[in-house]
Amino acid sequence: MDVLGVEEIQLSGNAARLQAIINVEAFEPPPFSFDPGEAPGEIFGANVFTLAEMRLRLPKSVFKSVVATIDKGAKLDPAVADAVASVMKDWALSRGATHYAHVFYPMTGLTAEKHDSFLDPVGDGTTLAEFAGKTLIQGEPDASSFPSGGLRSTFEARGYTGWDVTSPAYILENPNGNTLCIPTVFVSMTGEALDYKTPLLRSQQAMGAQAERILKLFGHKDFDHIVSFCGPEQEYFLVDRHFFLARPDLINSGRTLFGAKPPKGQEFDDHYFGAIPDRVLGFMMDTERELFKLGIPAKTRHNEVAPGQFEIAPMFERANIAADHQQLLMTTFKTIAKKHGMECLFHEKPFAGVNGSGKHVNFSLGNAQFGSLLVPGDTPHENAQFLVFCAAVIRAVHKFAGLLRVSVASATNDHRLGANEAPPAIISIFLGDQLADVFDQIAKGAATSSKGKGTMIIGVDTLPELPTDPGDRNRTSPFAFTGNRFEFRAPGSGQTINVPMIILNTIMADSLDYMANVLEKAVADGEGFDEAVQKLLTEIITEHGAVVFNGDGYSDNWQIEAAERGLPNLKTTLDSIPQLVTPEAIEVFEKYGVFNARELHSREEVRYEMYALTVNVEAKLTLEVGSTVILPAAIRYQTELAQNVAALKAAGVDADTTLLSTVSAPISELTAALTALKTALGAHGGDTGKEEAEHAASLLPLMDAVRAAADTLEGVVADDLWPLPTYQEMLYIL
Repeated sequence: MDVLGVEEIQLSGNAARLQAIINVEAFEPPPFSFDPGEAPGEIFGANVFTLAEMRLRLPKSVFKSVVATIDKGAKLDPAVADAVASVMKDWALSRGATHYAHVFYPMTGLTAEKHDSFLDPVGDGTTLAEFAGKTLIQGEPDASSFPSGGLRSTFEARGYTGWDVTSPAYILENPNGNTLCIPTVFVSMTGEALDYKTPLLRSQQAMGAQAERILKLFGHKDFDHIVSFCGPEQEYFLVDRHFFLARPDLINSGRTLFGAKPPKGQEFDDHYFGAIPDRVLGFMMDTERELFKLGIPAKTRHNEVAPGQFEIAPMFERANIAADHQQLLMTTFKTIAKKHGMECLFHEKPFAGVNGSGKHVNFSLGNAQFGSLLVPGDTPHENAQFLVFCAAVIRAVHKFAGLLRVSVASATNDHRLGANEAPPAIISIFLGDQLADVFDQIAKGAATSSKGKGTMIIGVDTLPELPTDPGDRNRTSPFAFTGNRFEFRAPGSGQTINVPMIILNTIMADSLDYMANVLEKAVADGEGFDEAVQKLLTEIITEHGAVVFNGDGYSDNWQIEAAERGLPNLKTTLDSIPQLVTPEAIEVFEKYGVFNARELHSREEVRYEMYALTVNVEAKLTLEVGSTVILPAAIRYQTELAQNVAALKAAGVDADTTLLSTVSAPISELTAALTALKTALGAHGGDTGKEEAEHAASLLPLMDAVRAAADTLEGVVADDLWPLPTYQEMLYIL
């Protein structure tokens, strides 16, 4: 019998985990693709069919028609489609594209696309590149296998994609050939939305129309269409891919279903804004270059709070373009991470005990002429236009807090919301000291002053004077004013931003409509406009000011105070989903043409289905990994200890069985927990989507029991026998 070397002995006991560590150390990052001769900013938008590109290629009349649709919300003239399709095809072919794809966003929350070749065979044995206007405008992917929540029967396959002219086409590069990607909507034969893009465009149109009524009351004329803007901050984790592939739970669910807390977590606060590791910085630079080529304005990069966690923040864009770019950003991150030997994790809580990841949606509205309509200026108490739009936000968030909560509800985000790194499930608004004071004055009659900026006293003569804002920030608030926008902090890292933007646009349309009606009637009745504005602002802050809270959203006292204020506290996804189909929700969505009742009920059904599927996959993984990976490793160690004890007793030595007992107890707990979980998984969940989701929720405490026993075992089983990469390895070896 051959004698094994030390390394071979270790690998025979735990090949996957130890080999992963060896491979991490041996990994050589790829060379950065930067061209030293490339000027900064030169490649921005290089793969995008921009307005500048259209201006060069399109006839002037066609170009003006396209611009009118984008900037003024004019109806798209189908006659321009052939001209646009022709030049788009020529541009794409010049960029090496062989195929085109209508890209859409079904209710999976992911991106979908159908690729077709530009080349068609002709009779003489050659091919001809063709791309007609009707092909640009409309496609027909199979709709039968996408979630529809009852809008379509499984056997009904027809669905249509329709060109979103307001979101530019782009080239997606691949070593084997490039593809022209065309952002589209996805609808059924009846025109009902099967996606997230269609209702986003509907909601933006509705909000813009009501905002324009307000602006006309303030005397503005001949301005471009008002749209909502969004700047989503994206948090994510990076894990070496060797560790990722050794964790079945990460591969299949995106989060670790097992894992003991490491000796060192984030308690030293040494990772936040720390020096970016070279390997990660290489990934970031490579990623940003690809994003720039796609016209995605990546602006900020930094380490986040948790070890292995990072963030990227883009600049503001139109909401539908920002949503398209967010989907594209996540796809790009996943692709580039693999190139650098890492896996990018967008799950809201991939590691228990350390911070989860959000996707903070910064919201504003306006256009190129006005900029953001949520800029208060130096004296906001005198800025009546700003106060009206700000009051509209306050009314909207208070009146429809339940809809905002359900917009961020998911089985994955449930692990994050309400914890110490995320805003609580209670939807409230943080205004800051300056605006809170102004609205407090308004509630009492009239605002006559605004707190101004101050100067920071640092005590170092060589430093310049640093101005201070008139209010601090509040990271515990789910909906906070941050200077010229509101930051919705509750969306999760892996979620599409379409849904919160749909909700924000719709509830803003309702508030702006209400305020425009009040002001128009007052003016028609002969009341002075300034007086009418003052009266309206006082009414809104009096009726809806309960939603404004500048304190600590994590405190237990806030839970009590919020209940006294009448603010809903929808702690889980299952608590939140019914908010989609309340009479008030159906009324507001139908009033502004964003959803009809069937579309809302379909989304309710899809939410229940997605929740049940997500939890059931995790439960099955917990059972599988617990039974086939963790329990066998623990029993091997238990057997080894038992044999040692037996050998000592046989030799007449009094053996200490404490360690054996320490291992045996959690093994018994793990076995019992696995049995209970297996029994529950075999039970019938129910006949409706809601019943299936409720049954899935009942599995969560059973999964927790399995994990608790397994994590205890991780702390006592011999390290060379433990089969899974640990937290301290995954979070710190990169």
